[in-house]
Amino acid sequence: MTVPGRPRIALAGASGFIGDHLFRALTADGYEVLRIGRAGPDARWDDEAAVRRVVDGADLVINLAGKSVNCRYTARNRAEILRSRLDTTRALADAVAASSAPPALWINASTATIYRHAEDRPMTESSGELGRGFSVDVATAWERAFFEPDLPHTRRVALRMAIVLGEGPAFRMLLRLARIGLGGPQIDGPWVATRRRRLAGTFHEYAPSRGRQKFSWVHIDDVVGVIRFVRDTPTITGPLNVAAPEPSDNRTLMALLRTAVGRRIGLPAYRWMLELGSIVLRTETELVLKSRWVLPERLSAAGYVFRHPQLEPAIRSIVGQ
Repeated sequence: MTVPGRPRIALAGASGFIGDHLFRALTADGYEVLRIGRAGPDARWDDEAAVRRVVDGADLVINLAGKSVNCRYTARNRAEILRSRLDTTRALADAVAASSAPPALWINASTATIYRHAEDRPMTESSGELGRGFSVDVATAWERAFFEPDLPHTRRVALRMAIVLGEGPAFRMLLRLARIGLGGPQIDGPWVATRRRRLAGTFHEYAPSRGRQKFSWVHIDDVVGVIRFVRDTPTITGPLNVAAPEPSDNRTLMALLRTAVGRRIGLPAYRWMLELGSIVLRTETELVLKSRWVLPERLSAAGYVFRHPQLEPAIRSIVGQ
C-alpha cells in the first residue's frame, strides 16, 4: 500500500548489508521505500504485476539485487551470480517500460571489478581498461542489460562500487583475522591453474605485488551519500566509479586493521595458504589478490565531497561503532 503524496523509492535487493543500510537511511529521509525481493515484502520477483505496481510512479528505482560473489565459483554458483543480476535488471527494465509514470531516475549496482588488475595506474571512467575473466564478464553483461533497453524518460546511472566498508560480513572477517594474529598482508605467488578454472575465467594470474596490490574502497556512508548526490545532480548519467579518492594497498589495510584491534603482529598469508584456505572458507583468492586501483573521476568533477576520504579514520569509525 503506497502513501499518497509521499515520495516513493522502489528498492530491489534490500536484504543484504548495503540494501539494509540504504533502506534505513532513506526511510529516515522521509521516503516510502518499497522493497522488491525473492520474498518481498512489497513485491516478489515472480510476481510481475506487483513489481510493476511498485515501480510505476516511483520517484527513484535502486537495484542492488544479485547473489554474493563471496563464494566458490562452481558452475552452479557462476550461473546463479550471472542469472540473479541479469534477470532482476531485465525485470525492472520491463516494469519501467510498462509504467504510465516511469521513474525519473534508476540507479543500478555494478562493480569496480569490471576494470583490469592495475598496479601501474588508476582506472577512471574515461581512461580505465576493462579486464578479462568471469567477474569482468558478469559486470559487462550486467551493465549491458541495464543500459541497452530504450527507456527515454528515465535517467540511468550504474554504480561501479569498490569494496564497501561497514558492518558487513567481509569487514567483520578481516577484523577477525587481525584479532587472532592472522592480520598480515595477503601475498601473491605462482599457482597451478587447472583447465577448468582457465576455461571458466576464474583463475587469478600471478602478479608479484608482495602485498602491495591496490585496495580501492568506499565507506557505506558514502554509498548512501553518492546515491543522494546522484539523485540531486541531473547531469550525472552512465557508469560512475564509487570509490574513495585515496586508495590504499593490502599491506596498509591489514596494518590499519591490526592497529584498530590492538594487535602488533599479524602473520602474512601466502598464495598457497590462500588457495587452500579459500576452499575451506568457500570463497575465491581473486577477492584479496586482484589489484583494484579505481578513482572517482566523475564524482570529483561533479563536486561530490566524500565523508570518508581516508582509510585510517574510516576504519576507526567502523570499529568504534
